[in-house]
Amino acid sequence: MSSIETLEKNHPVRVYLEENILIKELLHKINSIDINKDYETFFNVFNNLCEVEKHYLRKENQLFPFIENYGWNTTSQYMWTFHDQIRENLKEIRLKVEEKDFEELSYMIDDLSENMEHMILLEETTIFPNALESLDSDDWDEIKQGDDEVGTMLADEEAYVHPSQDKKKRKLPFPLDDRTHYDEGYLTLEQVNFIFKFLPIDITYVDENDRVVFYNKGDNRVFPRSAGIIGREVKFCHPPKSVDQVLKILEEFKAGRQDTAEFWIQFKGQFIHIRYFAIRDEEKNYKGVMEVTQEISEIKALEGERRILDWHS
Repeated sequence: MSSIETLEKNHPVRVYLEENILIKELLHKINSIDINKDYETFFNVFNNLCEVEKHYLRKENQLFPFIENYGWNTTSQYMWTFHDQIRENLKEIRLKVEEKDFEELSYMIDDLSENMEHMILLEETTIFPNALESLDSDDWDEIKQGDDEVGTMLADEEAYVHPSQDKKKRKLPFPLDDRTHYDEGYLTLEQVNFIFKFLPIDITYVDENDRVVFYNKGDNRVFPRSAGIIGREVKFCHPPKSVDQVLKILEEFKAGRQDTAEFWIQFKGQFIHIRYFAIRDEEKNYKGVMEVTQEISEIKALEGERRILDWHS
C-alpha cells in the first residue's frame, strides 16, 4: 500500500492511517498506566480510545458501500462483526472502570489491544490497499463528503478539508427516473406513501397559513382523521376548550420563541404522547407545524435490554 506521505492530506485513507497511529499510541499509554495509582489519567486515555467509534462508523457507512460495489461483501461483513466485538470490549471495560472494579481489567485491556491491533493489520494489508486500487477520484470525493458528518478521532479536524458538494454521485443499483432525491436517498412516490402508512406514529402537517395539508393514514391511528380535514384551518380541528392552547403554540412558533411543545394524556386506557414541532426552512422562515402523536404504554413499560430476536413475548 502507498505510504501515508504519498496520500494527499485530506484523503480518507490517510485520515484512517493517521487515526491508526493515534490508536496505537493510546493503546501503549493505557497499557502503561497503573489505574490504582492514576485513575483519572487512565479514564481520560480510555475515553480518547473510545473515539475509535468514529473510525468504525465511517468505514461501515462510507467505505463499505463502495467496496461492496466491487463484490467485497464478505470482507465488509467480517470487519463489521469485528468492530462489534471491539465495541463490546470497550463497553465491558467502561463498566469495570466506572464501578472501579479493577481485578480483571489488565486482562480485558490486553484482549482489547490484541483485537484493535489485529483490526489495524487487516485494514492496512487488505481493505485500504484494495480500495485505493479500485476506487476512483469521484468515489473518494463522495466518501469525504459523508465522512464529514461522522467526524474523526483526530484533534486537528480542520486539516481534513472537504470538497465542494457538486461532485457526481456514485452509480446506484436502482434507476432514478421515477424517484425524488431527498436530503439523503431517493424514493418513489409509492415508497414515500409506504413510509407514512407504516410509521408507528400519527403525523399531521399544518402549513404556514395554518391549514391542514397532510396526515398519514395508518391502520391504528390514536385520533381518527378523515379527508374532510385537509384544507381546514387548524383551529377548527380541535375542541373549543383546547383552541387557546393551539393558537398559543402557533403564535410562539411563528415568533421564533419556541420550537417544540409536548403533552401526555390518558385516553381510552392508553398513554398518549403528543408533540408539536415548528418547521423552518434553511433561512429559519416558519413553514408550519408538525403534530406527532404516539401511544407509548408499551414503551414506558420496557425494562432492561433485549438484544436477541424474540417474536413470542
